Amino acid sequence: KRPFVAIIGGAKVSTKIGVLKNLLNQVDTLIIGGGMVFTFYKSQGYKVGESLVENEKIEEAKLFLVQAQGAGTKLVFPKDSVVAKEVNKEGKSIEEIFGDCEVATVDTKEIPENAAGVDIGPQAIAEIENIVRDAGTVLWNGPLGIFELDKFAKGTNEVARCLVDSRAITIIGGGDSAAAIKKVGLVDKITHIS
Repeated sequence: KRPFVAIIGGAKVSTKIGVLKNLLNQVDTLIIGGGMVFTFYKSQGYKVGESLVENEKIEEAKLFLVQAQGAGTKLVFPKDSVVAKEVNKEGKSIEEIFGDCEVATVDTKEIPENAAGVDIGPQAIAEIENIVRDAGTVLWNGPLGIFELDKFAKGTNEVARCLVDSRAITIIGGGDSAAAIKKVGLVDKITHIS
């Protein structure tokens, strides 16, 4: 059913670029979230601080954005992001890196040098909710933040809830997305989980 919306999250462009390309011209709206957003933003010259970036995929990200301009698909990136400040990643686990960090919400295109994007912000959540509310079908693959840590799971959890609240056919694919929907206890409210 139309409108057909795809929400694609996850950490790396390298694991999702094929999916993103295949969805162009097939979905009405393509929402891109998760850590891969920062590779796309860096490819456009925006400030991404210490956020995850695949520098070897910047040219491919640029090419995708050019292809998307000629497609019939609306492309949506998160307007704001939750960031963790004073990140020192060397030799540390995710819990050690982000356990006691200071957290703030900023414009996704203006992440401070000493901060890393870790989740989508409230404006991004609200925009996704508005898009999903009018959707006929929603395909979701990939978390929108570091959902394994509760303090950075809000975006992923809220998107899961808005899928359940919609009247759309809802399809969730991928281990992390399936784990996220299980974590919030909404498995039986989704049309199909793969």
